[in-house]
Order: sequence, then structure tokens, then C-alpha cells
Amino acid sequence: MKLRARIASAIIAAAALVTAGLITAPPAASAQLTEVTGFGTNPSNLRMHLYVPDGVGARPALLVAVHYCTGSGPAFYSGTEFASLADRYKFIVVYPSATRSGSCFDVSSPQALTHNGGSDPVGIVSMVRYVQQRYNADPDRTYVTGASSGGMMTNVLIGAYPDVFKAGAAFMGVPFGCFATTDGSSWNSTCANGQLIKTPQQWGDQVRAAYPGYSGPRPRMQIWHGTEDTTLRYPNFQEQIKQWTNVHGLSQTPSLTDQPRSGWTRTRYGGTGTKERVEAISLQGVGHSLPQGGMAAMVIDFFGLSEGGTDPTVTPTVTPPVGNCKVTYTTNAWNTGFTAAVTIANTSTTAISSWSLAFTLPAGQTVTSAWNAAISPSSGQVTARNVSYNGSIAPGASASFGFQATHTGDTGKPAAFTLNGTACTS
Repeated sequence: MKLRARIASAIIAAAALVTAGLITAPPAASAQLTEVTGFGTNPSNLRMHLYVPDGVGARPALLVAVHYCTGSGPAFYSGTEFASLADRYKFIVVYPSATRSGSCFDVSSPQALTHNGGSDPVGIVSMVRYVQQRYNADPDRTYVTGASSGGMMTNVLIGAYPDVFKAGAAFMGVPFGCFATTDGSSWNSTCANGQLIKTPQQWGDQVRAAYPGYSGPRPRMQIWHGTEDTTLRYPNFQEQIKQWTNVHGLSQTPSLTDQPRSGWTRTRYGGTGTKERVEAISLQGVGHSLPQGGMAAMVIDFFGLSEGGTDPTVTPTVTPPVGNCKVTYTTNAWNTGFTAAVTIANTSTTAISSWSLAFTLPAGQTVTSAWNAAISPSSGQVTARNVSYNGSIAPGASASFGFQATHTGDTGKPAAFTLNGTACTS
């Protein structure tokens, strides 16, 4: 009885101190990982786990974090630093889980590699749409990252759903389409062993073919790979660089090379700022064991979700925002052919150091020759890239090029133009 009385007295005393403000009451229960069902179209029966930090804003950013083979969403939640970074920077994290044998994601089937084609990517996009609707998540700040199978899925989502994701970060991945199979299998040994080598144009064409007719901006990409990876071998690192620089119309020659840590080599393409269109980190002597401590924070920096997301000491060489470039397009047609004259005006206050103009030719039009630009492919969604002498466009200045093409009756002009991934007025 005496012991019970002492405990009761202690509880009463503590309550009195809390009331008086002399000690702090325990915090309310913190945010927890929760499973969501019925989130939308889900052809492969993926599971969805969601982490919503306490205190998220009215328009939070959203990160999709995709696990490795044999893993799960909850395992990726507990084994990586993304949730703690979400607590700090107040963004929401979705953790998908594969449910098939081996718990690998489908990055191989024709359905997975086609926009709205089906399989796992459709389920993951449904998760994104659910969070955007349920929590008012910002479509302009929606990102994806993943490791191994999840790194491959990051490439797939960035390639097939450029309208959904603004940037991706792939740990130990392979290029979009590298794992493609048509026999129903989910493993491509040639790709895994780093033996599937293509030109930048071929890799870029695979991405463009995933979503025919898409002419909007392409997501930025950050690539991580260890030189001693024996599961998804290191040549896949360079093949991803080839693919995404081509998609963005960039040179494969880095604009910046540095070593943020011992044994790390970082290259940036298209500029030297902290949020360039393509960034790649090669890890000397590291195997199939990413991400490691501190790497998730660099991903968040690259996405721009932290205070370190921009570098005020660097003058970025980036494309002007929407409306800060204007394209004039005129044609002179005859029976089965036409010529087009195109002028790109830089209406911003920032110089453009190189340019890549993407547009979609109407059906039946095929480019046969070009001047003052290199154009590829010859039909459909094409990209015109500057030549050696006309890459720079000063503020208020313009650059012009032209081409000759055949047609089957439609001599109309493209509906939209994007300069270095950013929409222009026309």
C-alpha cells in the first residue's frame, strides 16, 4: 500500500509540474508509416505505404522511394534516410512494394516501358495521383528515387512519365529500356552485365518512343553507381549518362567535374549549378550497396527540397523559364515538299550557351536536309541542336536554322516548341 501511495503521489506531483510549466509534457505521437489501399488503378497489385510528416504545408512536395529486389516499402522506409529528411523538410514519401516472387519491379515488359501501358508503373502513378488529390501534393515538386530494382524503375518512370515526375535519382540502375524483354522473363543478363552498349541517340530514341508525341519538359536526372558493382555492372553508369544527356540535348562532355568526397567523382552536364539537368556520381571501389549514409541528403539537395538545393555562388547557365524564349516558324510549300525557316529568340536576361529545340512534326512530314542545325530523328518528335558556331544566344538576340522536308498533304507547323526542355511561346 505504501508503494502504491508513493507512485500515486509521484504521478500527481508530475501532473502539477506539467500544469505549472516547470517540466515539459511528452510530445504527441509522431508521424508513422501507414498502408493505403484502394488508391486507384493497380494492374499488378502493388502495395502502397505512405509517410506524411507532422506539420507538412498546404502544398507539400512528394517523393516516391522505390525498393530493391527482395525488399519492401517498409524495409526501404526503415533502411534509408528519406523519412528523416521528410521530417526535416516537410515533404511526403510514398513507398511502393512489389508483390511478385522475388519482390522485383517490372522494368522489362512492353507494358511497363510504355506510357500508360500497364504493369507496375501505372500502379505507382496511381499512388502519386492519390497523394496529389488527398494531400494536395504539388505536381511541380513530384520526384522519384530508388535502389537497384528501384533504381531501374526510377529510369522507367522518368522515361515513360515525364509529365508526372520533375526529377529522379537512380542508385545502381540501368538505362530506360535496357532490361526490355519480350519473352515474359523479368531478367536481362546482357544488360545486367553491362554488355548492352548503344549510342546516345539510340538510348534517347528509346525514351522518346515510350511516349510518342510528348513535347513537354523532361525530368532532371541524378545517377549513382559503384565501380565494383557485380549485380548491375558499372558500364550501365555511362550508358545512363549517354541516354539522359541525349534526351536533354546535352553534350556528353561534363560542364563540371569535382570530388565531393574521397573516392567520389561527380560530373554535371549542361551547366555547373547544383540542379543541372543531368548529374552523375561515380563511387570508386563501391559495390552493389547503395544508398549509403549522407547520399539521400544529396538527392534531396538535387531535387531542391532542402536549404542546400540551390547554390547562390554559382551563376547558372540554365534555360530561360516559360515565356522567355520565342520561336518563329515559317514554311514555303510545294506539291510534296517544303522548306521551314526557324528563329529562336532569347527574350530573357540570361545568356544561352547551347540550345536544343524539340518539336513534333505533323504526320507525314519527314526532314531530308537541314542547315545551321543538326536535326534527328527525321520525323515525329524531333530535336534540332545547334552547330559549333551558333550555340550562344545573348539576351535579346536570336539564332536561326532551316530544313527541307517532304510531306503527304499536311504542311502545318508544330503545335509547340521546347528549348532545352522549357516551353517557348510561338
